[in-house]
Amino acid sequence: MTDLTTDGGFAVVEMFTSQGCSSCPPAEELLTEIDDDARTRGRPVFALGFHVDYWDDLGWPDPFADAAYTARQESYARAFGSGRLYTPQMIVNGTDEFVGSDRRRAADAIASALAASPATPVALSVREFDGDRRVVVDVRAERPPPHAVVNVAVVERGLSSEVTRGENAGRTLRQDNVVRAFASVALDGGQARVEVRTPRTVDPQRTAVVGYVQHDGHRAVVGATAVDLAAESR
Repeated sequence: MTDLTTDGGFAVVEMFTSQGCSSCPPAEELLTEIDDDARTRGRPVFALGFHVDYWDDLGWPDPFADAAYTARQESYARAFGSGRLYTPQMIVNGTDEFVGSDRRRAADAIASALAASPATPVALSVREFDGDRRVVVDVRAERPPPHAVVNVAVVERGLSSEVTRGENAGRTLRQDNVVRAFASVALDGGQARVEVRTPRTVDPQRTAVVGYVQHDGHRAVVGATAVDLAAESR
């Protein structure tokens, strides 16, 4: 199975968004640009779009929304001491947060993250990927901090939705790196096996698995890597 290790600077770019939010499409376009640039230049920048569910009862239920992603955003709000939820929100390496459509802030945060040295090199291997869309991942982390967790996100590119109600009614939204499955588990001796199950509609040719190690207290991300699922589906 594919095994990928990274040990240089990296940027995990988490964005909290919703198809029901009229200010979110520009931020989602920026997330796509960030991912495209990283792939073109071979840079370790990992983009993740978490669709929250608190817009769902305002006219348009986001098909990718999950209450667990809202809970994740809430955990960040507690860590930042703000208690504030909003979309679009972009968070880089768990500590730098700002409005998700702010191009300058995004560029500066990513550049700063890439220039830093990670404390925890991370290796990720896809152990199993079956026809039921069950993904089993092994993660190894060197020198993880105490109370570290490893997050595993399955992200899909090239998704398109026709929105018929709500603030984005009449728009066709194209979205990339949408989180389709997510799990967070404690590291045991720097290792973890993580299992997630994706929707059957997920296309492995457009899907990647991102693994990132995070401090469970102040939320700093200390190491990350990713692998495409396409190689595992042959």
